[in-house]
Amino acid sequence: MPSTPHMETYFKDFLKEIRLEDEQKDALVNAHTQLRERLEDDAQLGEILVSTFLQGSYRRSTIIKLAAGQSSDVDVVVVTNISEEEYSPAEALDLFEGFLEEHYPEQYKRQGRSWGIHLPNADIDLVPTSAPSEALSQSEAARNEVFSSLDIESMANRDWLSKRYGSMTASAVDSIMDDDSWKHEPLRIPDREAGAWESTDPLSQISWTVDKNARCSGHYVNVVKAIKWWWRTQHPDRKYPKGYPLEHLIGDCCPDGIASVAEGVVRTFESIVELGPNKPFLSDRGIPSNNVMERVSQGDYSAFYECVVEAADLARAAFDSEDAYSASEKWRELFGEEFPLAAKPESKAAFTARAGAATTLAEANFA
Repeated sequence: MPSTPHMETYFKDFLKEIRLEDEQKDALVNAHTQLRERLEDDAQLGEILVSTFLQGSYRRSTIIKLAAGQSSDVDVVVVTNISEEEYSPAEALDLFEGFLEEHYPEQYKRQGRSWGIHLPNADIDLVPTSAPSEALSQSEAARNEVFSSLDIESMANRDWLSKRYGSMTASAVDSIMDDDSWKHEPLRIPDREAGAWESTDPLSQISWTVDKNARCSGHYVNVVKAIKWWWRTQHPDRKYPKGYPLEHLIGDCCPDGIASVAEGVVRTFESIVELGPNKPFLSDRGIPSNNVMERVSQGDYSAFYECVVEAADLARAAFDSEDAYSASEKWRELFGEEFPLAAKPESKAAFTARAGAATTLAEANFA
């Protein structure tokens, strides 16, 4: 199906159906904003606090609507000046326990490399890290406050930025995105269970996603959402790969220059098939020695691969269909009832636009 311009409104409406709901997003924003304000106002932690920023699928604009009973979740990275030579991983993490007991009594729990905070409508991972150099500390402290909270789709929407924060903010985001200092050296993260400090580079994951999305004309993050939705809803009994490992695999396999989400989905599935059934080594962004797929078993990956083979055939058939009804029927088989079904044609005819469908990206935007 050549370039599928006739299916764009169908995909826009599908993406509207699977995006994070407004109430879920509001719960996340309120939760992470309050946490970061409390951290900044805390007298004791203020002595070690350098900066905070968001990471995870919410920040990268690859989060999808939650399953029933699930809470929204967001990661808040806390950059500190803690010296790993003076503090063990357990001691570094324990510096935050008094703060959590004061503000989130009976709502927090210890985790291997973070603190989990469970709120009525949102979950937060508080992730303490150490800046490995003074240069990084100064760079993080100087980071634009709005920029540290925006998701990728919001950063890409310059008209929205100008209306919401003013033209100066839009220009500032452009300046930061063009500056190599946006790509920093890794942070150090305390791993309580391993008893060691390890390197982590969430900013490289974010910056890579920004660049990739630009190379895909803004379609990349929506390809990720679509495939994540397929995997979670059409194969609920399969668990791995999930989260960032799945997103990383999609990123490596989605070609640059795609003209639509539909094309990105098809070609990503086909690229994964071309990799073969053996679990690949996926070098982490910013820390190439780390294998993102390390914790995914070969058995889980093989099962995932078999599902992708079937999905690739179905997606290709949908993409090559000659009428809107046939195409939408196959896309709906792939993604579920959230994908809109075209009217069944009375006779063989060309594609027609959907009445009442989303007509602009803004209408289908997923901030």
